[in-house]
Amino acid sequence: MKHAYLEHANITVKNPEELAALFCRLFAWKIRWEGGSLSNGRSIHVGNDDSYIALYTHENVEKTYPRNHLAINNMNHLGIVVTDIDELERKVKEEGYEPINHADYDPGKRFYFLIDELEVEIISYADKGR
Repeated sequence: MKHAYLEHANITVKNPEELAALFCRLFAWKIRWEGGSLSNGRSIHVGNDDSYIALYTHENVEKTYPRNHLAINNMNHLGIVVTDIDELERKVKEEGYEPINHADYDPGKRFYFLIDELEVEIISYADKGR
């Protein structure tokens, strides 16, 4: 059997253009596709050659509900692995976002930041041999 992997996740966001541009700047990702989608909405697929995040919105996007890790089907955060966590933190700060919840843990290092109610976790396993 071929090894399984996650190809993409699809999330509803307020401003897919802004988020896709930020992810391109931070992670050297690219726009893989963009265009019309479900319910007269718009989607942008941003990522690399192997995987991507589909950022979806539509004109009637409803208010943002508070993140709730106890609610079923709630997305708690996106976890993105990088090799140089210090460089990524510098870039996040330069973009005007505040890195929070730093931790060194087994098996790596991490921090988080928020953009439009979306929590993004930055992780590095570089010093842990992974």
